[in-house]
Amino acid sequence: MTANPDFKQLAQVRFSRFAEHYVHSPELASQDDLARLLAIAQPQSHWHVLDVATGGGHTAAAFAPYVTHVWATDLVPAMLQAAQAHFERLGLTNVSFLVADAEALPFPDASFDLVTCRIAPHHFPNVSCFLQEAARVLRPGGLLLLQDHLLPENEAWGEAIDAFERLRDPSHHRAYSATQWQALVEAAGLWVEHLETLTKVHPFEAWADRQGCSAELKAKLIAWMKTAPPGVQDWMQPKAWGTPEATFLGHYVILSARKPGSA
Repeated sequence: MTANPDFKQLAQVRFSRFAEHYVHSPELASQDDLARLLAIAQPQSHWHVLDVATGGGHTAAAFAPYVTHVWATDLVPAMLQAAQAHFERLGLTNVSFLVADAEALPFPDASFDLVTCRIAPHHFPNVSCFLQEAARVLRPGGLLLLQDHLLPENEAWGEAIDAFERLRDPSHHRAYSATQWQALVEAAGLWVEHLETLTKVHPFEAWADRQGCSAELKAKLIAWMKTAPPGVQDWMQPKAWGTPEATFLGHYVILSARKPGSA
């Protein structure tokens, strides 16, 4: 599939507007998630790490104290600028920032011991191309570690949930089920070593505000959930819906995959 440059331009425009929201988001800075990624990867002091679509830089910041160097890349210059300013406040000095497309990484083959990508692939028009690029820049024996939105195995429910996400954020391309993720990663020539799922409770107002949703758009999102198929509602479990205390469940996959060969 050929990537659509208009879609990427839409992502650039939207995330330029909301960069600071993502840097300071408590949900994205969740220490529980990041601690789990560190536990799975077991980073080593000699490693060189690439964090793709770094966003607010939370993953890069979590790994930086444990490795030699981290490259943090993102398609959106404003996002990188906001992340870099945050890193300066944290006193992290072993991180470099570079504007880069996840589907065309500007690094030589076999450059990194670890490639991370957290809560971003659902924005990529061609996730297979990203996975091939991640495999290319990994050293033999290197590790890919990703976390992203997870859809149920029921395709109709998954399409409905993607539609809900896209209503809030038109730059959301699509998410995948666990079975789909495993197949995509293996097709890129990587061996899946670990796959787990986690669930988070999302406060609706904070989730909507992070993308600057208007009151009118919030009303549409609330109405959508009220008429969603029962299977979708079971998956998302909305609570106190239509009130300021409204919440719903977000499901995520955490996956690690190894490039064949030895370092």
